Amino acid sequence: MRANATRQALAEMRHSQRATAALQALTEQDPALAALALWCQHRDDDRTALAETWGSEIRYGAGFAALPLHEQTGVAGHHILHVALQHPGRMQAMADRMGPDFAPDIWQIGCDALINEALLAAGHALPRPALTLSRLMESIGAKSDTALLAEWDAERLYHRLVQTGASGGRGESTRKDSAALTRAYAQDQGFQPDFTAADTAAEDSAAPDQVDAGDWRAHLARALAAGRMAGVGLGALGLRLADLPQPHTPWELVLRRLLLRATLQRPAPSTARPSRRWLAQAGLAVGSGAALPAWQPRLQAPQASPAIAVALDCSGSIPTDMLRRLVAEASGIARRMTARVTLLVFDEEIRHEITLDPANWRQTLATLELPEGGGTDFRPVLARASALGASVLVVLSDLDGPTGGKRPACPVIWASPDLQPRAMPFGHVLSLAR
Repeated sequence: MRANATRQALAEMRHSQRATAALQALTEQDPALAALALWCQHRDDDRTALAETWGSEIRYGAGFAALPLHEQTGVAGHHILHVALQHPGRMQAMADRMGPDFAPDIWQIGCDALINEALLAAGHALPRPALTLSRLMESIGAKSDTALLAEWDAERLYHRLVQTGASGGRGESTRKDSAALTRAYAQDQGFQPDFTAADTAAEDSAAPDQVDAGDWRAHLARALAAGRMAGVGLGALGLRLADLPQPHTPWELVLRRLLLRATLQRPAPSTARPSRRWLAQAGLAVGSGAALPAWQPRLQAPQASPAIAVALDCSGSIPTDMLRRLVAEASGIARRMTARVTLLVFDEEIRHEITLDPANWRQTLATLELPEGGGTDFRPVLARASALGASVLVVLSDLDGPTGGKRPACPVIWASPDLQPRAMPFGHVLSLAR
């Protein structure tokens, strides 16, 4: 009994006093958010200015208590959605994938814009100015319509924000200009980072144990179902939220599997020498006077090393960082399989053919001059890959061009930055949008 009382007292001490009124108001205003709030930890923290998310814990500062109740419910809902949509964990996963190229502030800008857009559409109030998805897309020259919440998730929005700016174009300078534009707009809208990556939250001694991602998907499904039945709040938008976390395999893993399958060296039969099994059977046949068995060739190790051809369509808006990540995967396979990697830069014809050295391919890509303009024709690239004897051809393109009627001798992987790439007459089509 005493142990139970102690645990209950500790739980009451942990629970936020500042957020109590806002959480109670959510039960009437938004049943979906109220249900999700039950799976979050809420506590007060004087080190926090307004509110912050740490894993599945939400911390409320003195600035939160100074807000009117209707804005308190909006801010509480904002952080509840950070937890429910697993933004800290997904940010850590994206950082692990992209390494030093990852920009955590751009990720948080996209997450905040998505959440604020959903909260305002659900009828909640937020402290002004509030960063919204519709205004963010307008600031970078992208289309803005009523279907934004159904179209964009955090991963796709992050790639969009760091790839192309309002002026379009390609390359590292344009990517930096776009990121600077995004940051400047977000600062004008009062943006401040308000959550921490999953690994940092786990290192904090006060952070509670993390809830499994599968559990959160179940919590979201039940909460949105309850909200739809009530017909108010976030539940009414549940079917239009593209940012609901769904399990998916990163394109890097899919590309790795396809490249390994294509470059795997298999023993080949040698017609010049018989197998040991045939020699043994032939010896028995000669000794017994029986007929010789059917010929069985010996298998020998392949003589030629595998080759990977990477074709870059310079007529499309393929960002340099995406090319760098794709070539990094190909180079990793090349090192493990002792394969050579050839980069083919093309539009209507092949402009550059470069053999990438595993030791300096990063420097080669950084200084590579990519021609712009012109159309796209895949036929010269397909023919050149066959002439090179490539084990596999990876084509990084928006896939808008003729392929001709002849299939190349090697497998083809079509890698497109579009979420739903167009179908190709042969090969494997891979989306790099997430």
